[in-house]
Amino acid sequence: MPKRSFRRPAVDTAVTAFERRIAPLLEREPRSAAGRRRVAQENDARMCDALDIAILDVATEEHVVPVADHPDVRVRVYWPSALRAEPGADLPILLYFYGGGFTIGGIDWVSWDARFRERARDAGVIIVAADYSRAPEVRFPAQPEQCWSALEWVHEHAGELGGSPARIAVGGGSSGGNLAAVTTLLNRERNNRPIRLQLLENPVVDLTMGHADMAGLTAAIPGVIVRRVGRRLVRQYLGGRPGAARSPLASPILARSHTGLPAAWICTSELDPLRGDGEAYARALSAAGVPVSVVRYVGQTHTSLGWNRFIPAAAEAHRAVIARLRTLHDDAPEPSADAA
Repeated sequence: MPKRSFRRPAVDTAVTAFERRIAPLLEREPRSAAGRRRVAQENDARMCDALDIAILDVATEEHVVPVADHPDVRVRVYWPSALRAEPGADLPILLYFYGGGFTIGGIDWVSWDARFRERARDAGVIIVAADYSRAPEVRFPAQPEQCWSALEWVHEHAGELGGSPARIAVGGGSSGGNLAAVTTLLNRERNNRPIRLQLLENPVVDLTMGHADMAGLTAAIPGVIVRRVGRRLVRQYLGGRPGAARSPLASPILARSHTGLPAAWICTSELDPLRGDGEAYARALSAAGVPVSVVRYVGQTHTSLGWNRFIPAAAEAHRAVIARLRTLHDDAPEPSADAA
């Protein structure tokens, strides 16, 4: 039998073509957090304009949620159509936290706003997008408290939004996936509101970087560089707090127990160092008896799954997310005697 030779993971050709297409549109980001945030948002707007990203006409509404001892958090509600749902419509609600390494991103970015609109329409759900504070101007643990406060607000106001408090999901991408996972931990320890699903997309769940997986990186991006950038983002988020990275509110995979957390759908990308985080978290949840599904998208990078109009694998990931969100329309299972 011929001996098989190992081949390093290769970037999907559709991803390569897309990256070449957008490269001329991107200005180089400065090192400072504020400068990087400004240029990154300008790049996002420029890309979306050049790519003719559709901004769907769905009803939206903004609210400010008070947060004890930390800055208040702005949330934007997206309904599935141009009409606001009537109170009592009992639609599912997805509370979502954007990604951006804790330092950039936001619900005003064109790409995130477009994604929320599309998912709300396609899945027939209400999306509440929380604009948690960016680091380093505002640091941990403000963000977990803001996200938990947003969950409390969603639960309290679900009926008047046209949603159902029994059909709530929590989700996030990258750093937002971290905050979604942390929010479920805080919820379990505090008021234990019913959460039907946690939807984690390329999440970072270990800020000690103990689960970072560099196996998929190409020689053009050495792992040492990726780790250096990762540590800088972690410092900006956590500040100089000794041992903060080992707190479950920073690294949810390090929680003493994952028992009783919501069912999870997790996706990872083969060429993303965070794939180790997402897949390890899936194992931790499964070991604790939490129903979990995890999908690894071969040939994909950390950001490629966000461009479903241009990359076939991203389109498939979008369909998978929508299919999972549509299950929220089903009746919730009856709570077991143990959960009572």
